[in-house]
Amino acid sequence: MKTIKNLAFLSILISLCAGTWSCEDEIRHEYTINEPVYLSTEEFKNAVKTESAKEMLVPGKIYFYNDLILINEKFEGIHVIDNSDPTKPINSKFISIPGNIDMAVKDDILYADSYTDLIAINISDINTIAIEKRFADIFPFSLPPTDNNYPYGQIDPEKGVVVGWEVKRISEKYEEPKYYPYYYDVMFDSANSTGVKASAGGTGKAGSMAKFMINTNTLYTLDSNSSLKLFDISNPDQISKNGQLNVGWGMETLFVYESNLFIGARDGMYIFDITNPFAPQLVSQYSHFMSCDPVVVHNNLAYITLRAGNFCGQNTSQLDVVDLSDITTPTLLKSYSMDNPYGLGIDDELLFVCDGTAGLKIYDASDPLNLGSNLLKVYSDMTPYDVIPLANVLVVIGTEGLFQYDYSDINNIQLLSYITIAPRVD
Repeated sequence: MKTIKNLAFLSILISLCAGTWSCEDEIRHEYTINEPVYLSTEEFKNAVKTESAKEMLVPGKIYFYNDLILINEKFEGIHVIDNSDPTKPINSKFISIPGNIDMAVKDDILYADSYTDLIAINISDINTIAIEKRFADIFPFSLPPTDNNYPYGQIDPEKGVVVGWEVKRISEKYEEPKYYPYYYDVMFDSANSTGVKASAGGTGKAGSMAKFMINTNTLYTLDSNSSLKLFDISNPDQISKNGQLNVGWGMETLFVYESNLFIGARDGMYIFDITNPFAPQLVSQYSHFMSCDPVVVHNNLAYITLRAGNFCGQNTSQLDVVDLSDITTPTLLKSYSMDNPYGLGIDDELLFVCDGTAGLKIYDASDPLNLGSNLLKVYSDMTPYDVIPLANVLVVIGTEGLFQYDYSDINNIQLLSYITIAPRVD
């Protein structure tokens, strides 16, 4: 009897499902996604242009070039700051470059990433810039960041380049699990009226978080696919890609000192001999626990900040001082506890460390084994991201804005100027 009752119930259920509505319609899949917002391919290629100045909202990498400070606005372009007088910097122009994060300049040619492309822009006249060359598909596909944890919607490359997101609630008939493609997401690289200028030869100076680095006539770029790409920029009219090297997983920053290229990676520091600039040779590696770590070098010492948390790795943050007197065998001299360090800069015996929420720290580095006792100054009212010390002027970028200090008298550091970040309107 129980079997007959069960069959009867099943027959009723089947009849209901075959009526004006179906069982399949009852099973729906609801979820929230980040729906991609596109810029067509044609618009993308024509989007590089000079615009009037914009307020900084989400600044990233910084770069010093002659009388200019260039500040990346993440995924949007580059703010051009006229720094002829560091006491009165002028936010003069904005170069629109969709998907931009990194940059470098030599002889008035600005090299910048634009999502997957590398573009070379003539900025000799900042009002009428021109693209000298575009290298397509140089970098891995990257997506602008989101401020939520919702999955990405389906990406359709035929629609163009993804430049933003729209949060959208989806309700659809359940058929089978929906899978979304994975794309790489960029994480998170004395003053007077004549101004301060970068090094001779028409090359600027990058911060320690840089993934673009110029050494004489070679441009080095680092990407998320563990690739170090090399470009011959000796002739602006004939810029060419001139090699590629797989340097390993987790590479994050570049720094050139003398004839060596130092790569900061999540598992250590890698040192390459670039005597032959287009054929880097691995010399040695300094290993440490998993972390995010920019590096700067002076004389026979490397200074490395190791940042913990998030995707960086361990729960320990510190500053490592590494002996490079034998470049083939880097040796740890001493580690110093830090709170949340990012970029850093070195000028002779002065070390500048961006310790995140703990502020900007300035050390007398003449005795690297006693840095802790030689902390000269702490600016705890800022959250710095990166610094560039040059000709006694320190340029600092952080969540509060752009700051410049005169440190010609280390006992009497003077704030020269600041440009604040515009408050966000949500």
